[in-house]
Amino acid sequence: MKNILKINSKYIMVGATLALTVLGSCSKDFLEETTFGEVSPSEITKAENVEKAIISAYSVLNGQIDGASNAYNSPASNWSFGDVVSDDCYKGGGGTGDQNQIHQMELYNTTPATYDVERKWMALFEGVKRTNEAMKLLNASEDFDASLKTQRTGELRFLRGHYYFELKKIYGQIPYIDETAETVSDYARSNTEFTSAEIWAKIEADFQAAYDVLPSSQEEVGRPTDLAAMAYLAKAYLFQEKWQDVFDATTIVMGGNYGLMEDFQSVFLPENDNGQEVIFAVQYSVNDGQGSNYNGSIGDRLTAPGGPFYSQYGFHRPTQNLVNAFKTNATGLPINDNVDVTETDFVDPRLDITIGRPGIPYKDLEVIYEANWARDLATYGPFGPKKRILSANSPYHVTVWPYVDALNYYIIRYAEVLLWRAEAAVELGNLEEARTLVNQIRERAANSEYVQALDGSGDAAKYNIGTYDTVWTDAIDAMEKVRMESRLELAMEGHRFFNLVRWGIAKEVIDDYLEVEKTKRTHLTNAAFTQGKNEYWPIPQEYIDSVDEGLVTQNNGY
Repeated sequence: MKNILKINSKYIMVGATLALTVLGSCSKDFLEETTFGEVSPSEITKAENVEKAIISAYSVLNGQIDGASNAYNSPASNWSFGDVVSDDCYKGGGGTGDQNQIHQMELYNTTPATYDVERKWMALFEGVKRTNEAMKLLNASEDFDASLKTQRTGELRFLRGHYYFELKKIYGQIPYIDETAETVSDYARSNTEFTSAEIWAKIEADFQAAYDVLPSSQEEVGRPTDLAAMAYLAKAYLFQEKWQDVFDATTIVMGGNYGLMEDFQSVFLPENDNGQEVIFAVQYSVNDGQGSNYNGSIGDRLTAPGGPFYSQYGFHRPTQNLVNAFKTNATGLPINDNVDVTETDFVDPRLDITIGRPGIPYKDLEVIYEANWARDLATYGPFGPKKRILSANSPYHVTVWPYVDALNYYIIRYAEVLLWRAEAAVELGNLEEARTLVNQIRERAANSEYVQALDGSGDAAKYNIGTYDTVWTDAIDAMEKVRMESRLELAMEGHRFFNLVRWGIAKEVIDDYLEVEKTKRTHLTNAAFTQGKNEYWPIPQEYIDSVDEGLVTQNNGY
């Protein structure tokens, strides 16, 4: 059984109440009686209640705000924000009218009033608010154990760093509010009060402060460690192209106890999802007494692939372009020609671990994935998600509505750290180290268990993956190889679009993708990426309307 940081509805509700009580409490005589589910001001800083406020700050990691059932509009996995708007995935579902606002996102027609844009903003700033309020309660508590207080402060700094990192990479120029906020109005701030560099510095400071005080291990694995904080600091450096800092930070992380698991497919099993490769994850659980399994992967519940074992929600569908990216040559290296894969082609074995393809067995169900599993096949093609979908035989899989499971979402895993370091190595001129790092990941894929044909005849497809055995001497070519490996290794994990943006190639890649994909998928006919606009989402109109006029500057193009 997973030893996780338990987040239940009682703690979420009490924690939210604690935050609201601090922001606006009253002392009238007729209000002195404590309402059921609330905590009186005299009790609010007691250690047990402060712990509940801290748990409340964790609880928003899964995208929940005021109702768990619609967390798919603010998913922790960023499947809509990081995959659907990239060359990796289509929206899917029951046609373009089903969750049409996400369809508009994949056409790059997002507006400041787009529902998901508002929900994601709300979820992340709810995390910021709860974290700030928990910090204040912790500082004010007189009976909280002193040594544990230092650790919990580190956890809260880590959580705030995470929420702001997500806001920064999605929305660009954002308001910044820390624990000095006293009232609700303190959260109605300008998004130009601080420069982009100053916001990054604040994010870095949170992760550095967390690293300085967090322990090297946690009994409750849902809480971050010192190396998790250092890994996140490395990611903050990465997004700013501070290459030496990335290199130095990843050196520290790689000196710890993390490492690649032996088998690629095993990484994405609930029994392993707090294993040696997972540096920090959103903790999920099902069948734990919480109504509608809201502690499970509720933000991903629309991604159920269909077929005889799963509900047919049919979202988060792999593109033909992504499938083609896994094609390899006779030596097992990527071809990257965007020519459709056929049965005679060699393919990277990660293809059929990541994507459901017709003619290939699906999980351990002893059944072939068929094209008719795919909802609205005519619009979105035959492919379905697979990597982060659990076997229907798994006890961590829920078959009833809503479709959820207990597979954690990995915010950072060790393979990413290796790829970040490889990027930094290329930028610093250490091309051979970059080659070694990429080869570590490819070797793991090569040595993993391949998908097998149901008749026992051997591999289900022509799997062939090799390493780069020629010295890398060209930095541009080396970086292309690192970026390709990042796409293959991290496909369908919510990272692709953000990587394209930080690499500065979003316009180029998406234009090339759309030019070909429009000939295959008519729902993309009107898609067009505008450089200088679509790299970031708009500041939600609801936020702009809630603050003083002229206080917020809308992102370019919106």
